Amino acid sequence: MGAERIAVIGNGIIGHGVAQVFAAAGHPVQMIGRNQASLDTALGKIKASLAEFVANDLMTSMEATAAIGRIATGTTLDATRDAAMVIEAVTEDLPLKLKIFGELDALCRPETILASSSGQPASALIANVKRPARVIATHFWYPPQLIPLVEICGGPYCAPDVVARTVALVRGTGKEPVVIEKEVKGFIGNRLQFALLREAWALWADGIASAEAIDAVVKASFGRRIDITGPIESADIGGLATMVSFGNSLIPDLSTAPQAPEKVDALLKTDGMPGIYDWQKRDAAALRAKRMTELFRWLKADRAAKDAK
Repeated sequence: MGAERIAVIGNGIIGHGVAQVFAAAGHPVQMIGRNQASLDTALGKIKASLAEFVANDLMTSMEATAAIGRIATGTTLDATRDAAMVIEAVTEDLPLKLKIFGELDALCRPETILASSSGQPASALIANVKRPARVIATHFWYPPQLIPLVEICGGPYCAPDVVARTVALVRGTGKEPVVIEKEVKGFIGNRLQFALLREAWALWADGIASAEAIDAVVKASFGRRIDITGPIESADIGGLATMVSFGNSLIPDLSTAPQAPEKVDALLKTDGMPGIYDWQKRDAAALRAKRMTELFRWLKADRAAKDAK
């Protein structure tokens, strides 16, 4: 695709990660924030993240410096005028998103792709847009610089060539774009993630098992194999007839609660860091660090697999 200019609106936990992804792939990036102080903070986070990539032998220090050099910052949308793709990554405020997309539609060239990295479907963002065919959802997962998946969904109004161009741009950064053919709330990943979380919460709230036991079951069983075989693959190779029979027996007994259990919701009223676990006795920072280490391990494995092809 070449080094096409990318603009990212928003510099929070998703926005600065998306800016890093494209800058590291060789694209000039314009990162747009509310004020220069927040943009400077975001640049600091990008530099720290790139340093971790260097420490994990995923790029050289020269490559990291070059990536930072490709990122410009600003506080107005004017800098989006010559972008090939603009990615909205602001807070989950739909009126704000509608305002931004309306302004982008008026500012940007007709061929510019207008994308959203949030969980909003593309069709929810076009109320103020005269060219809805170029609006698309590009759902990056946190942290964007470490998680390969990007869910892409054009919706009913998006032009096929916009989907194809978006897939090419995203794949060019080394990410794994997955095209969703039909709009659905939450896309695919969040629906699967929350289906599991709903059942886990229900099991805990009903006193079936402790939180430690429920998490241990996931981590020590299908959690070990799920990156190799997804749920549909697992059912197929495990024997579809057996899985359908067992599913027909079990599925009616699974939670269908329309919201979180009251026992979980009540925890929001506690002081400090609310949770099922007692985080005064557990080290949340150490757990996050362990997760980041594992994500880097997988990223290195992905890179090695690609290099071996």
